[in-house]
Amino acid sequence: MITTHVLDTSRGGAAVGVAVALELREGLQWTMIGGGTTDANGRATTLMQGHPLVPGEYRLTFDTAAYHRAQGIADPFFCHVVITFSVDDGAGQYHVPLLLSPFGYSTYRGT
Repeated sequence: MITTHVLDTSRGGAAVGVAVALELREGLQWTMIGGGTTDANGRATTLMQGHPLVPGEYRLTFDTAAYHRAQGIADPFFCHVVITFSVDDGAGQYHVPLLLSPFGYSTYRGT
């Protein structure tokens, strides 16, 4: 399973309503396999939408511009945050948190 959690470090809490897309690389192409929007806790736990987790290269794309505009920032610097990562165990849990502010972000492999 692949999940994510977005925290807005400038506000000190969950980033609610961030649209997230999940893609799987197939050769040279990226195929959309799921997506969602972060909930009241900043979590998106239904990204797989019934797709099996298979080893490969995945990409999460966060629509950070829309989120920041909703927070009153007229001209966000980062339009999207894209995180590409590898899955080597189809039975594993992959949690990819995003720490977000208007002018920076960071990520890590969570648990």
